[in-house]
Amino acid sequence: MNKVTVISPDILKTKQHFVILDGLRGIAALAIVIFHFMEWIYPDSSQNFIGHGFLAVDFFFCLSGFVIGYAYDDRIGKMGVLEFFKSRLIRLHPLIILGSVLGLLAFLFDPFAAYTGVYGTGRLLLVFLCSILLIPFPVMEDRAFNLFGLNAPSWSLFWEYVANIVYALVLCKLSRRYLAVLTMLAAVALCLVCYRAGNLLGGWAGENFWDGCARISYSFSAGLLIYRSNWIIKNRLGFIGLAILLSLAFVMPHFKWNWLAELLVVLFYFPLLVALGAGSGLSSGLKKICVFSGKISYPLYMTHYAAIWVFGNYYTSTKPGTSELFFIITIGTMLLVGFAYLVMVIYDIPVRRYLSRKRQGGLRP
Repeated sequence: MNKVTVISPDILKTKQHFVILDGLRGIAALAIVIFHFMEWIYPDSSQNFIGHGFLAVDFFFCLSGFVIGYAYDDRIGKMGVLEFFKSRLIRLHPLIILGSVLGLLAFLFDPFAAYTGVYGTGRLLLVFLCSILLIPFPVMEDRAFNLFGLNAPSWSLFWEYVANIVYALVLCKLSRRYLAVLTMLAAVALCLVCYRAGNLLGGWAGENFWDGCARISYSFSAGLLIYRSNWIIKNRLGFIGLAILLSLAFVMPHFKWNWLAELLVVLFYFPLLVALGAGSGLSSGLKKICVFSGKISYPLYMTHYAAIWVFGNYYTSTKPGTSELFFIITIGTMLLVGFAYLVMVIYDIPVRRYLSRKRQGGLRP
């Protein structure tokens, strides 16, 4: 008879969170939203007050490596690779699907860019299917050949999935020494990419596809190394202090050696912030803010870009003034946060709970 592996449902339970790190994730997601608004107005990021906002993705990657190590290093052997993949799919994929649906609706019904049918039903359906299945398909010329034309932020989730697969098959078994060597090699690759491109903005389009590989290879490995090395720095900066320090990376001015500044932020500054965030204390008054910020971060990141395309087409066609833009971006950002909250409550949490119950129901007692 075949031996049946029995998995306790307790193995699948989510561990207690690092609440300040959750809060910082929300700050990074908000920076991404504002950056995406502003890059329509200032395509030259050196003129944009939050011109380094895209580095929030590298912070996400570093944070992900740390959290994955914390959440799964001591139990992936018990739960198995398949159950690990199920956990990640349940956590990440519902919003990947919803983001694709919202992107398709915005593409078809954008009031400032009439749909011309240029792609044809069959091709548009293929783009949509690739989007919900997270298969890069950079064919939409009018959307700068994004890997995922209907929901641009999905490019980072593609690399997140790749990192999760590599973690489950290789990194979870790797000793700290070999992980350190791998992290250093990834740092060299990141240096080459940044020097060649002049920045760390790549990874989202067909022409800079492999830049994304370099970005996640270093930051995810660095976050995992921080956890395994227990590089947690006790401090009293708290959420407010760390939120300010994180925000400074996004609004720092452009320098003559801009590529080097961005590189130093990703190589050293973000790992330092993760180590500080994991070791900082939190006042009870700010705990609810951090919890909310953390919960809203992923829904906000994955649902905002449909509105960004609509805004971009509005801006291109009407060229509104500065005061009007300030009003639109301020109100728009608040509305996107509110919408993300509704998505979280009405869709994301219920769907994940349902999938988790179905999964646990299939486990043998």
